[in-house]
Amino acid sequence: MGGSIKPDIAVVNYGMGNLRSVSKALEAVGANVRLVTKPDEVSDSAGLVFPGVGALGDCVDALRSSGLDGTIREWIRDDRPFLGVCLGLQALFERSEEGEARGLGVFEGRVVRFRSDSLKVPHMGWNSVSFQSRARPLVGPPDLEGEQFYFVHSYHVVPEDESLIAGETVYGTPFTSMVARGRCFATQFHPEKSQQAGLSLYRGFVTLCSDV
Repeated sequence: MGGSIKPDIAVVNYGMGNLRSVSKALEAVGANVRLVTKPDEVSDSAGLVFPGVGALGDCVDALRSSGLDGTIREWIRDDRPFLGVCLGLQALFERSEEGEARGLGVFEGRVVRFRSDSLKVPHMGWNSVSFQSRARPLVGPPDLEGEQFYFVHSYHVVPEDESLIAGETVYGTPFTSMVARGRCFATQFHPEKSQQAGLSLYRGFVTLCSDV
């Protein structure tokens, strides 16, 4: 980062999620991190990170209760640096088979359960990602191609607009493991659990925030 001022990055705290490990990873690659629970804590941040684990319906209900659902939509609409992780990817879409939950509707599409009698569900452990060029601001060419990332999920996103797809992973069949549009990025895998490859991706996001 060349001694530049560390960017302030807001991490959404809706009462669940692996906030400590995400925060520590961002700090390790040069960010100042603040946990935010309401909209007025977010506005002057350089970047917004939305990590999540658990049930999609509970997550979105908590965001709506705090007003952060609107903040996330506006942030992405304004093309400010955004990174969603795991449930933070799935929540961006319209609906999920998990309890017929409604998402934030930032992107058109749905969240579906893995369907195969031969696959263990959840998909858990290390797997590779085939990145598209639109992932380049975070993963660089070809720095992270072929690297392994850590997954733990039973559902995956199916975007209606295939131009959103920034990365694919094979688990039985290919599924979308990363999306990108403008300065909005979201991953199904957990960078904070993915050792050096994950830190490199977070470093790319922090660099993007530093350029704001």
